[in-house]
Amino acid sequence: MARRILIRAGFLFCVAAGLALPAPLWARDAPLIQVAPGVYVRPGVVQDATAANDDAIANIGFIVGHDAVAVIDPGGSAGDGARLRAQIKAKTGLPIRYLIYTHVHPDHVLGAAAFALDHPVVVAHTRFAAAWGERGGYYRQGLARILGGDPVQAGDALAPTQAVDTSADIDLGGRVLHVTAYGAAHTDSDLTVYDGQTRTLWAGDLLFQERIPALDGSLTGWLTVLGQLKALPAVRVVPGHGPAQLPWPAGAADEERYLTTLARDVRALLKNGGDIDAAATTVARSERGRWKLFDAYNGRNAVTAFKQLEWEDPS
Repeated sequence: MARRILIRAGFLFCVAAGLALPAPLWARDAPLIQVAPGVYVRPGVVQDATAANDDAIANIGFIVGHDAVAVIDPGGSAGDGARLRAQIKAKTGLPIRYLIYTHVHPDHVLGAAAFALDHPVVVAHTRFAAAWGERGGYYRQGLARILGGDPVQAGDALAPTQAVDTSADIDLGGRVLHVTAYGAAHTDSDLTVYDGQTRTLWAGDLLFQERIPALDGSLTGWLTVLGQLKALPAVRVVPGHGPAQLPWPAGAADEERYLTTLARDVRALLKNGGDIDAAATTVARSERGRWKLFDAYNGRNAVTAFKQLEWEDPS
């Protein structure tokens, strides 16, 4: 049952319907933003998936070298991936040689089907394949229902062909991307991409801005990884959700405050004998006015954090 709840939480984070914000600018129509030379981001809309937004809710994009292109997260549906591929082809005639998943959530992954004919090297965390094997069918079915019932529209992942356990370098010709894998944090399959040429960090959902973070891994692990990322020499970061770029490490401040508040409030509740039901309704309420989709996710984050921290050694 616990595993089923975890999978459902990850699914709801990406494809729950009915939470769209008023008067949105659809991400499917968003132009590319060049955040640094050769580094392009298609910003996602700050919503959950709907038929109207085609699950184009994550920040996705690509990096161009002298010889090849690397896609970083191919998008949330077959249509989202196809639009990204068309934008790449409009920018460069270089081959799409790499496709990198920053983690297992479907809003970052299901667009991969659109890149099948490019036969890219598919780079992912060493735990990605197992996580997708457990969750992928559930994710696809859920999104297909939202998009009208056609699983082809939902898209699919391409199987990883290069698994990253600790780190790996990807050479695009005159531009080497450093890919790093982490322990459980936002999920159990998080990795980042660092472009030393422009000092740009692509953080995936290890970083949220505007949209409330969603905990599907380890709260303490996430805070640890965030500290490691802050030590990198990056000057800008591409978050998984929010603006196309933020200054680094200043861009970590809001998320770090939220995660720290979540941990502090849960520990205080445990110390005072509070239960898991109280966690869902009282923890991190001071953050409510700071995040979009707060009511949809904070209670779930609090329950997940409570389950993790109740086994923590209080000493």
